[in-house]
Amino acid sequence: MELRKNNTAVRTEHEAIRNRVGYYDFTHKLLEVTGPDAAVFLDGIYDGAIAKAKIGQAKYTTMLNEDGIIIDDVIVFHIAENTFWISTLYIEELIAWLDAHKKAEDVIWKEITGITTMYAVQGPASRQVLNTFLEKPVDSLKYFWIEDNAIGDVPVKIARSGYTGELGYEIYVHPDHAALVEEKLEAGGKEHGIMKITTDVIITSLPREKGFVLMSDLAGTNPLEDGFDWTIDWNKEFIGKAALEKVRAEGIRRALLGFTVDDDEAVIEPGAKVLINGTEAGVVTMFTYGYTVEKNIGYALLDVCRAAVGDKAEISGYQAEITDRIFYDPENRRIRG
Repeated sequence: MELRKNNTAVRTEHEAIRNRVGYYDFTHKLLEVTGPDAAVFLDGIYDGAIAKAKIGQAKYTTMLNEDGIIIDDVIVFHIAENTFWISTLYIEELIAWLDAHKKAEDVIWKEITGITTMYAVQGPASRQVLNTFLEKPVDSLKYFWIEDNAIGDVPVKIARSGYTGELGYEIYVHPDHAALVEEKLEAGGKEHGIMKITTDVIITSLPREKGFVLMSDLAGTNPLEDGFDWTIDWNKEFIGKAALEKVRAEGIRRALLGFTVDDDEAVIEPGAKVLINGTEAGVVTMFTYGYTVEKNIGYALLDVCRAAVGDKAEISGYQAEITDRIFYDPENRRIRG
């Protein structure tokens, strides 16, 4: 079996985004929330400062249950006055949760996934490519903001964001115009060697080198264990706050950290036990190859009393080293472009 390290197709797409520019349909489920009480209502649902978001601003945040455990992580866009978009992978569960917690608030929601396709355009040349065909240049668009734009007479929204760790943008457009977007990207990106991404690098090597997570990493954890204290607005009420305050006061018992394995032939599955000095210290949540850092990398949820960055470990019979979860560009220079 070919080692993932030597998978030429995957490596080529990974390097296209790291070094030039790539694009792909990255449509998530999208819920539109509207009404005079939309901001206040969502502020109570999520731990992030949703009500403080200015029009055009986006927030990464987590949704917790009453025990402070993450049940979804999402991007919330403040689209217009009293209008928000929530990008999620679990919209049925989200709608059920909102239904269960709505009281007398003047707020409604509807799924708009069917009328909204999203293309991710990621890589150092992404800004140059978009500027070849958008009505308004995106040079001044700030990270984690969204604005109206157009391709000719076709309206689009452009967000400066992404899941790769590179300078990147997202194009939100009606599905009827998806072919137009791809045509413009191919033409505008030709001189930059643009590539349509078709492999799993969009959820494996690219985001994982950067420390980005999936719900499979977060399941059963609270935000503090995952290093998401920066997302929390403690100066408001939200579901799960009391439980989370207790964790903050007592200190976390587990942490989502990284690890590396030097053996190129290593195969490690999620759920594998992490042993330190022969004692179980936690479990693996993901494992892949990082084509920029040229290492097998993974995440593990670890007991902070038994494991720390720099420790040597054994996982599925392979020797590993516990590391920080961010393997690539910890200063965020690439995203700032």
